[in-house]
Amino acid sequence: MDEYTADAFANQEEPIPFIAVGNDGPSSDHKGKREKLKESLGGTSSKLKDKLHEHGSGSKEYGYSLQDRLFTKLLQQVIPEEEVDQLDMAPDVRSSKYINRPSFSLPLMTNNFRRFNARIGVVFVFQNRLERLLTWRKPPQTISLLAVCTFVCVEPYLIPVLPIAAALLFIMVPAYLARHPPPPTTIGSATYSMNGPPLAPPRTIKPAGEMSKDFFRNMRDLQNCMDDFATIHDLILKTLTPPANFSNEPLSSTIFLFLFIATCLLLITSHLLPWRFIALIVCWTAIAFGHPSVQQLFISNHEECLAPQERTAQSWLDAWISHDIVLDAPPETREVEVFELQRRKGGSNGEWEGWMFSPTPYEPLSPQRISGDRPKGTRFFDDVAPPRGWEWGDKKWVLDLASREWVEERMVQGVEVEVEGERWVGDLAGDEDAAEPKAVGKTTTKHWEEGNGSSRMGEWRRRRWVRMVRRKVVGVETSAGTAAS
Repeated sequence: MDEYTADAFANQEEPIPFIAVGNDGPSSDHKGKREKLKESLGGTSSKLKDKLHEHGSGSKEYGYSLQDRLFTKLLQQVIPEEEVDQLDMAPDVRSSKYINRPSFSLPLMTNNFRRFNARIGVVFVFQNRLERLLTWRKPPQTISLLAVCTFVCVEPYLIPVLPIAAALLFIMVPAYLARHPPPPTTIGSATYSMNGPPLAPPRTIKPAGEMSKDFFRNMRDLQNCMDDFATIHDLILKTLTPPANFSNEPLSSTIFLFLFIATCLLLITSHLLPWRFIALIVCWTAIAFGHPSVQQLFISNHEECLAPQERTAQSWLDAWISHDIVLDAPPETREVEVFELQRRKGGSNGEWEGWMFSPTPYEPLSPQRISGDRPKGTRFFDDVAPPRGWEWGDKKWVLDLASREWVEERMVQGVEVEVEGERWVGDLAGDEDAAEPKAVGKTTTKHWEEGNGSSRMGEWRRRRWVRMVRRKVVGVETSAGTAAS
C-alpha cells in the first residue's frame, strides 16, 4: 500500500514539531529532474561512447596513432550502459551542463599534453631563475632585488613602473641585442656601435620538439612540479584544516574570537599603522630567510631559543582555552509528535481497527481528507524514527492527555474530544455536526464537542503521542523509518 512509507521527516519550522511522511518512489518533479539531468549529460553513456568514437575514428587533425584508437575502443567497452543517478548530490559546476568545452577524449588529452609540454619550458625557466634569485645563488642580483623592494615599499606609487621597466629590461633590450649582436672578439674593435642594419634574425620562442632534450626536461620538471604541488597542498591542509574546521571546537572558537577582535581593531586603527615600514620589514625578512646561512642559524637556534617560547605560548593558550572557552552547553532538545489513527470497520457500531501512525491528525477538513487521499505514515510504532541529526531524549512515547489543547491550537473542526479515558479525538458522525460549530456561552465559539467515545463518532479517530529528542553530537544518518522532527 502506497500510504505506508519509511521516509518521513519533520518540518522544524512549526512551533510544535511533527513528522512528515513522503511517498515511496520518486515524485513527478523528481522524475522530471532526472530526465533533464540525463538529457544535459547526454542521456546514457552511449552518447559518451559516440563522442569517443568520433574523436578516435581516425581524425587527421591531431594525427592520432593506432594505440590511441585501440585505447579509445577499450574505453567504449569499459563505460557502463547506464550511469548512476546522483540527484541528491550538489550540482557539479564543472559539468558539461555549465561549461561549453569538449568532453573527455583520450586522443585529445594526449595531443593537448604534448602541446602543453612542448610550450611549458618558459615557465620552468622563470621558476628556476626565481629560485636562484631568492636562494642567494648570485648575491648581487638578490641585493638588487632587495633595493627594488625597498624603493617600492617606501614609495608605493612606483608599483606601476615595475611591469613597464621589466618589459624594457627583460624583453625589449634582449630582443634588440639579438638582432644587433656585438662583433666577434677576434676583430679586436675597441668600440661597439649599434648603428646600421640588423645583423641577425629576430629571436622567437619555438615549442620543443617531441623527441628533443628540452621536451624530456619539461616532462621531468612537470613531474617534479606536480609532486611539489601535492606536497604543499597536503601540508597546508594538514596545518590549517584542524584549527579551522571546528574538529577541535575550543581551539577553533578561540581562533575565531581572535580573528574577530583583530578585524574590529583594524577597522578602527588601520589608518594609524605604518604600512610602508611593515611592508619593508616583511619583504626583507622573507628574502633574508632564503639565505642558507640564515636558515642554518634558525634551525640550530630553534630548540635553544624559540622552542621554549613556543611551549610557553602553547601552555598559556591551552590554559586560557580551558578556563575561558565554555562549550559544554547541553544539546538542544525538542518535542516531537505522532498521531495514532484508528478506523471503524463494519459501520457505526463496528469495532475500531488500528490503522497507522501518521505525522498529521487526518482531521475531517484536512487537505488529504478533502482530496480523498489516504493518510500517510507507518503501521508500527517502532518504525517511527527521530529526524536526521537527532536522537531520542527519553525511552518511550507519552500519551498527550491534553487533547483539547492541540485540537484548539490546530482549529480542528467536526470532531468529538474525550476529556477522560484514552483521550481519543474522533470524527463526528453526520455532515451537519461536522460543518456547524457549537456555541458555548455568549462570547466564545468552538468547533468540536466533548464526549466519552460514544457511537456518534464517525469513521476515523486519533490521539496524540509525544516524545523528546535531542541533537546528536556527531551527525549520523538515520536508518529507514518514519522520522519525527
